[in-house]
Amino acid sequence: MSKSTILIIEDERSLIDILSYNLTKEGFEVVTASDGQEGLQKAKSLVPHLIILDLMLPVIDGLQVCQQLRADPRTRHIKIIMLTARSEEVDEIVGFNMGADDYVTKPFKVKPLIHRIKARLQPQVHETASKDIISLRNLEIDRINHVVRVENKEVALTLTEFKLLWTLARQPGRTFSRNELMDSSRGEDANALDRTIDVHVRALRFKLGDNAHLIETVRGIGYRLKPE
Repeated sequence: MSKSTILIIEDERSLIDILSYNLTKEGFEVVTASDGQEGLQKAKSLVPHLIILDLMLPVIDGLQVCQQLRADPRTRHIKIIMLTARSEEVDEIVGFNMGADDYVTKPFKVKPLIHRIKARLQPQVHETASKDIISLRNLEIDRINHVVRVENKEVALTLTEFKLLWTLARQPGRTFSRNELMDSSRGEDANALDRTIDVHVRALRFKLGDNAHLIETVRGIGYRLKPE
C-alpha cells in the first residue's frame, strides 16, 4: 500500500523538523514548504492527501492558500488542517469558512495532532439512506452531488458543514448531542472539542442566511433541525 503524502506549509524551521520527524516515523511521506507561494505550487504539482497549513506565512498567507486550493478542482478535495497561533473563535470561523477541515492552535502536542491527521485520512464510510436528496422548507440537500440549495440558490459548504447539515436534516426534530454530531460529521477524532462543533454550526448558520433559525440549539445537549 502506498504511503499517504502530507505537505507541511510552515515557515518555522524547528516546527517543520519536529513534524517531519514524527510524521515520517508514523509512516507518512512528508513534503515541506516554507512560504505560501511555494506551498501552493507543491500542492498543485504533488496533490498530497493532507496539508498542514500555517496561517502566518510569508509571500502568500495561509487563508489565501486555502482559498486558492479550494477553488481548484484538482486540489479542492485535499484535507487541510490549519495550524496557527491565532486562537480567537472568530479566526476559527474564518478558517472553516475558507474550507479548512480542522483547526489546531499553537502550542500543540504532537501526538494529538497525529491522531487528528490519521482520523482525517481514514476512508469515508458511505452511509446507506433511502433518499439521496432531502427537501425541507427552503432547503434542498443533494448527498450524491454534494450540493446544497437555499431558496433555489446554491450555497458552498465545507465537507464538514455538509455532513453536519445532512445528519440534522435526515431526522428533523431529533436532538443530536455534540458527540453524535462530531462522530457523524468529522469521523473518529477523539481530540475534537465540543466547542469545535459550535464553531461549525455558527459558520453553517451564517451561510444559511435567513434560514439560520432552522438549526435550533438545545441548551446543554446539542442541536436539532426544526421540524416541519
